[in-house]
Amino acid sequence: MSTHARPLADWLAAARDEDLLRLFAARAVRADAPWHDFFDAAEALLDPASLSRVLPALTASEARALLDAASGGEAGQDREQLTALALLRPDGTPYPPVVTAIAGRSIPLPPAAAPASPSSETAAAHAAERAFTTVAVLADLLLIARDSPFALLTGGGVSAGEKRQLAEAGVPTEIVDTLAAIALQAGLAVSADRRLRSSQSAEEWLRSSAADRWAVLVTAFRDALPRGVRSAGGGWVPPEAWPFAHPWDPTWAERAHVLQDAAALLGLIAEDGTEPAWAVSLRRGGDAEAEALARLLPAEVDRIFLQNDLTAIAPGPLQPALDVRLRTIAARESAAQASSYRFTSESVAHAFVAGETEASILDFLTSVSLTGIPQPLGYLIAQTAQRHGLVRVSTDDETGRTRIESSDAHLIQAMAVDQSLRPLALSAHLDSLTTRVGRDTVYWALTDARYPATLVGPDGSLLVRERHPAPPAPAPSGDSTDLMPLITRLRSHQGPDADAAWLDRELEAAVRAKSVLEVTVGMPDGSTRQLLLEATGMGGGRLRGRDRAADVERTLPVSSILTATIVAS
Repeated sequence: MSTHARPLADWLAAARDEDLLRLFAARAVRADAPWHDFFDAAEALLDPASLSRVLPALTASEARALLDAASGGEAGQDREQLTALALLRPDGTPYPPVVTAIAGRSIPLPPAAAPASPSSETAAAHAAERAFTTVAVLADLLLIARDSPFALLTGGGVSAGEKRQLAEAGVPTEIVDTLAAIALQAGLAVSADRRLRSSQSAEEWLRSSAADRWAVLVTAFRDALPRGVRSAGGGWVPPEAWPFAHPWDPTWAERAHVLQDAAALLGLIAEDGTEPAWAVSLRRGGDAEAEALARLLPAEVDRIFLQNDLTAIAPGPLQPALDVRLRTIAARESAAQASSYRFTSESVAHAFVAGETEASILDFLTSVSLTGIPQPLGYLIAQTAQRHGLVRVSTDDETGRTRIESSDAHLIQAMAVDQSLRPLALSAHLDSLTTRVGRDTVYWALTDARYPATLVGPDGSLLVRERHPAPPAPAPSGDSTDLMPLITRLRSHQGPDADAAWLDRELEAAVRAKSVLEVTVGMPDGSTRQLLLEATGMGGGRLRGRDRAADVERTLPVSSILTATIVAS
């Protein structure tokens, strides 16, 4: 039992619900915290373990103000924030457990802040190129994650196995983790079940121009920056000061380095540390102004060359919406200012699975081709269209089993003996195959085995399914409404007499610890008497203990005890 918790308990009880929500969220309080009343809350918030978790989150300014207050000075402009974090009393002095927790801590001096120097024309051009590359690579990452979500490590990074596959696809593996973090900040990706998936928001973003894509990323990056590097205007402080932003966080130096790298990848910091023109508004807390950046980006094209060798060449960066659709039909072979794509039977079949038809593919390619549609490509599309749908997967209304049918008996025979399909436990039924496995699972298993499968609904219509449907972006993490039941529970145990409630807690704690108490007892005649008691029990509204001076057992009504102080444990 800490007597220092009483003033904090009183402050918590008098605080508004909104203030408590912010405090509990900032102190990472769990919604299922086993607190009975505000006294429990105060003791927990002043516990050394709890303080050791909140101190690393303090900014350099807040940490310096807390040290000043602990040495008898003023907390200055950070006093209100430190009070809201339950580190300072309303009078600006720190709680004694806080003084103990920060004893011996210091703050390194940051470098003198200098105004950002504008980038030279060459440095700005390099920064723009880096931003363009980052946006393009992130788009590649999201397109791959849309079809095959990435496995994540416990710490949130992409696994080494996934990185090897990404390297084969031409994605620079050294920036994969940084790009994944940027995508999560922007709501373009979702981390669920330790897998990284593209979100519903990513679909619109992927079809936006490079400049619009960049604006979404940098705005989300700026808004997600930790408090220590945010400026009063909503932007950020000079990047060279970032490593000093959270001096009591032992992991901050590495995190600050990651943030600086991300800012450089997004073109917000040039290679020489100067500031490109398009970063000024963001640094000041304004909107992203992509016009200056767009002037330095390569012009996007909306036409391609289709060639007889079943390839397509884009003579420049293809407009994102066209690129996304083309990549559902063809596999991209190289990514540069002139990209190449290759059509194969598998890539065209993938387009049919995604909902394309022979007519829609031909119409699209005709609209973007500068060379028409070469005969070999027309044959490939026609042959794949004829083959697609030969295998029909449906659910039998009578038995509830999944049925596989085909007009090609050879395909039925091949599937029946295909070892890769053994987990489906297929059984012959007349001229079809059936299984207890669900329809969608069977369909994707057949697709993976390169059978021309099609899902069929109860009415015989063809169905289109996404293998990994894009989930919505997660709600903002700052939402702390789940803490309201905890606050309601604390308020329900808030009695009218706080002094009596605190006295009961002190006496109960003294009994549990077999402590020696100095109690002041009010006598019937109005006088008071001091007793030194070794607490032995409490019940029925009475305190039992051995009087150290008289060496006798005494039983005192709790209602007569005016004060109680622990003098020995």
